[in-house]
Amino acid sequence: MVIFVKSHTDSKGSAEYNLVLSEQRAQSTVQYLISRGIAKNRLSGKGFGNLEPKINCGTDCTEEQHAQNRRSEFLIVKK
Repeated sequence: MVIFVKSHTDSKGSAEYNLVLSEQRAQSTVQYLISRGIAKNRLSGKGFGNLEPKINCGTDCTEEQHAQNRRSEFLIVKK
């Protein structure tokens, strides 16, 4: 199985900051999975900042909505 990690942020902060933050989140997630025994060649990741919110509430988000937008998703790209 090959896994692609997509990491996201909330809408707080600048777009540039959120892209950097989400990229760090993606790489940290990949490193964690490697540390748990998943082969490095089966993993990749990318940060998407706040470009793909789970809940599209813009700047009027509640803290709970912001929390749901801060996430990493795992996509199986090859079985």
